[in-house]
Amino acid sequence: MAFRKAVKGSVLIGGGAIATVFGLSQLSQYRKKHGHFASVRASECKTLQMQSRLPARESQLQDLQNTGEFDILIIGGGATGSGCALDAVTRGLKTALVERDDFSSGTSSRSTKLIHGGVRYLQKAIMKLDFEQYRMVQEALHERANLLEIAPHLSAPLPIMLPIYRWWQLPYYWVGIKLYDLVAGSQCLKSSYVLSKSKALELFPMLQKDRLVGAIVYYDGQHNDARMNLAIALTAARYGAATANYTEVVRLLKKTDPKSGKVRVSGARCRDVLTGQEFDVKAKCVINATGPFTDSVRKMDEQEVANICQPSAGVHIVMPGYYSPDNMGLLDPATSDGRVIFFLPWQKMTIAGTTDTATEVTHHPIPTEEDINFILTEVRNYLSCDVEVRRGDVLAAWSGIRPLVIDPSSKDTQSISRNHVVHVSDSGLVTIAGGKWTTYRSMSQDAVDAAVKAHNLQADPCKTIGLFLQGADGWSPTLYIRLVQDYGLENEVAQHLAATYGDKAFEVAKLAQVTGKRWPIVGKRLVSEFPYIESEVEYAIQEYACTAVDIIARRTRLAFLNVQAAEEALPRIVEIMGKKLKWSEQKKKEELAEAKKFLYYEMGYKVRSEQLTDHAEITLAATDIDRYKKRFHMFDKDGKGFITILDVQRVLESINLQINESALHEILNEVDLNKNGQVELNEFLQLMNAIQKGYVSGSRLATLMKTAEENICQRNVISVDRSGGGL
Repeated sequence: MAFRKAVKGSVLIGGGAIATVFGLSQLSQYRKKHGHFASVRASECKTLQMQSRLPARESQLQDLQNTGEFDILIIGGGATGSGCALDAVTRGLKTALVERDDFSSGTSSRSTKLIHGGVRYLQKAIMKLDFEQYRMVQEALHERANLLEIAPHLSAPLPIMLPIYRWWQLPYYWVGIKLYDLVAGSQCLKSSYVLSKSKALELFPMLQKDRLVGAIVYYDGQHNDARMNLAIALTAARYGAATANYTEVVRLLKKTDPKSGKVRVSGARCRDVLTGQEFDVKAKCVINATGPFTDSVRKMDEQEVANICQPSAGVHIVMPGYYSPDNMGLLDPATSDGRVIFFLPWQKMTIAGTTDTATEVTHHPIPTEEDINFILTEVRNYLSCDVEVRRGDVLAAWSGIRPLVIDPSSKDTQSISRNHVVHVSDSGLVTIAGGKWTTYRSMSQDAVDAAVKAHNLQADPCKTIGLFLQGADGWSPTLYIRLVQDYGLENEVAQHLAATYGDKAFEVAKLAQVTGKRWPIVGKRLVSEFPYIESEVEYAIQEYACTAVDIIARRTRLAFLNVQAAEEALPRIVEIMGKKLKWSEQKKKEELAEAKKFLYYEMGYKVRSEQLTDHAEITLAATDIDRYKKRFHMFDKDGKGFITILDVQRVLESINLQINESALHEILNEVDLNKNGQVELNEFLQLMNAIQKGYVSGSRLATLMKTAEENICQRNVISVDRSGGGL
């Protein structure tokens, strides 16, 4: 085995030398090409007029309806579609973009949050001498550098540790990681390095230390993916693109070209999802940038066309921040089934994933318990046995659909391309599919280039290399200090606003309400443990947020960080949105129900809550059962066999603890399996059993009842002085 690995290492080194020489020549060509674009941007982007205020959604819809003919209409508001809109509008093309749901509502908000070239793709490229994968890595590494430059408030370099548990792996992986640095060239974020065992444990103390030899640390980028996507779309809108979310394409419009006699795509029939109003948007060219839904749009053009999308589900989970260091990720390069798992700090939490499973295309992908447990099992393999990895610590989980594609122009129709594909149909529909988040800009450039060529459009060269996204121009690492000093915001809140909105954070701060406290002066939080404040909801409406789900999933990231916290914030979010958007009481109820449904199915609340019902068998020891029964009966004074809000309130009042009724209702509802407004003894024992087994953690009811029991017992102890001091 060791010999075989050594041979592989030799192949890697030899292949690496070849790839390095080739990479340096390609790098030279790349710099010449993009140096030209950078100079174009410097000289010509100054003439582009960016609107000082973001046009309202109603205004954008009017532009879509009243413009005689656009040069380009883009279908899809994910990273690639939004990138196409920004690329096209900055070239001087009259541009429109429509998205059926919200910007970044699909795959673009459900990524691993990395901006990376792909270490595993480089390994495959060298081992299999796959030139296509090599080019993809090279392109992604250069795009990584550009993305970190144009949105520094939303992205940053992140060190990632690769732990080594066999001596022969150290040179093997070291060569591969160094090659990764070399392919990046001058745009390498920071040079990779080797760590001793002791140093690795110092930087990542949760790491499994048995048999650990050392570690290699390399650098990639990390970002807030949904916010990055939104920044691209908003930047396009400010440059003049007519962009509208919740605008569905019903069918493609076609007309016969009088010169050639061919039937050509000439726009789309659209429907405002919120009002039901339908209208036509005419365009010289239509770009299909719909990710996993690529084939559904292609079939609008030609019903019998073969599918090219090969959807794959990637599940991620979020765990408490204490599972990982604040600024060090972990890469598991060889899981039990050969997949790669990342374990990364993100938004002060820990994100782990991803899986890679064949799936059906759906608007509402749902994480499965099987995938969640697979990730947890792999995490346990790399963390110290001192760290108990509990199922109950999964605070959120989601599934994203990768739009892997087969190139319809390729002779080998069975080979799935990891790179992106641009295809122009006989009727002129331009389809951009495949690729990865990091390369959205180059994908967009290729799609617009193809559109310009196929439809003879008059356009300037691409200007998106080095073009700042919204919020980046006036941002600095110390901007948050001004927010604290000028507005009296909490330090954590100010840092969050600066890292989310960049130089637009001041607009959010201006909307913040006075707290009435000595400190913070302004900024009421939506939930206590997260830095999101109420004024962000109001500002989000200006940024085209139309539903409560838009707020909890994409304008803030609450749903992706903690489903219970997101549910707690929902009533206040709906109240603020209802006031601003003039919702009826019925509309508010519908929004609340829809958002809870989203959390339940798509963000892992269902699989989280099922940890009680799926483990109904109580395996507690007899002594534990007696102890928990005693605790339960302290609340069930009347021996009813169940406890209600009134029972809990009565006990809390006796120990001078006060919790409002709505909060108590939420606390009991977490455990009330049959939803009858009361917690039976068996439900309570199931809860304690699930907590003991690690299926559930952080139960407020369990903690509350334990605290009450301890307070009552302490109060009932008779002191020695009062007993007379003797027998």
